[in-house]
Amino acid sequence: MNITDRSLRFRIQAGLIATGFILLFFRTLSGLVSDWSSDPNFSHGFLIPVISLYMVWYKKDQLRQIPNQPSRIGLGIIILGLLVHVAANIGAELFMMRFSMVITLSGIIIYALGIPMFKAMLIPVAYLMMMIPIPAILWNQVAFPLQLLAAKLSAQMIALIGIPVFREGNILHLATTSLEVVDACSGLRSLTSLLALTGICAFLAPLCVVKKWILFLSAIPIAVAVNVIRLTITAAMAVWINPETAHGFLHDMSGLIIFGAALVLVYLVFIIELTIENKQTGKHA
Repeated sequence: MNITDRSLRFRIQAGLIATGFILLFFRTLSGLVSDWSSDPNFSHGFLIPVISLYMVWYKKDQLRQIPNQPSRIGLGIIILGLLVHVAANIGAELFMMRFSMVITLSGIIIYALGIPMFKAMLIPVAYLMMMIPIPAILWNQVAFPLQLLAAKLSAQMIALIGIPVFREGNILHLATTSLEVVDACSGLRSLTSLLALTGICAFLAPLCVVKKWILFLSAIPIAVAVNVIRLTITAAMAVWINPETAHGFLHDMSGLIIFGAALVLVYLVFIIELTIENKQTGKHA
């Protein structure tokens, strides 16, 4: 069998596997798309599969050097993924139903292409976890402490710029109005989006593994910081301009502007780490 025949056979097999995967998980995929469309906390989910595919394409030259070594271990992983999907479907556990897709996909890659190929594609596959909405019980456990932290830090910042403020839990009492740091203002939405962003940045960045992790995890303090800045600006607008600005168009615009500032901070972290990396490389050269 020549190279052309093997290539055609592989494409047919890949097409059949992809079709079977979509048919099997169609309802689960439809539910995911519905959540991405209706819940702004997870609207970035639309981009995750596209970015994951880009990661694979980006490594295409490296992947071509890896020989295909199909492994029957993958068949066991596929069966495990299907069992998890069935069990989660019976128990109406959405997160595990969706996670079973990642398990099954991993098994398909190992069964069709081999363990070495899967190791090379591990990051793009793991990145797909970003598209799965966090379970509500876990989301609430994280969101509320973040609300309290954001309210506490914002009260300190507001006081620093000379505005009298009294904090009561997650409520900030100002002279002209009261601001409640609700779930949408906890910063968790920004954090999930920023983690997805820093994930691809870390993957592409010409940095060592440790610095890639630092860049990826920098999303956490950056998300908290920009959220505090946003709440401080909102309070300042409410006091210095009009209480209605804390809930209107300017409030919504401040969210976009602050997220833009978060992107700038991520870029600065990358530049700093790249500079350090270059200096360390120069010292060892």
